[in-house]
Amino acid sequence: MHFDKFSFGALRIDGRTYEQDVVIDHGEVRKRKKAPSRKFRDEFGHTPLSIEEKIPWKCKRLVIGTGQYGRLPVMTEVKVEAERRHVELVIVPTSEALRLIEREPATNAILHVTC
Repeated sequence: MHFDKFSFGALRIDGRTYEQDVVIDHGEVRKRKKAPSRKFRDEFGHTPLSIEEKIPWKCKRLVIGTGQYGRLPVMTEVKVEAERRHVELVIVPTSEALRLIEREPATNAILHVTC
């Protein structure tokens, strides 16, 4: 998997540009469906990553890219579930997440492309 470019609002993976958050699950890229988390938006001031979403748990390490400025909130329940499943959870700004994924391509990820 090759990341060509990341800028606010856009991420280029293997020559294809994504203008929305993405999930990488065993090398497959799909759009993040954050609708289940929208009910928590008022509490966080931003739609957070919640346990309500389809999170790619079948991995040893899950990297969460929190956006260009690291502002994507990750709810405590996600962290607790990662621990329960014995999944190493790495929460870093998206640019750092991309470097980590390139070094270890077998890692699953959720990448926020804006804030």
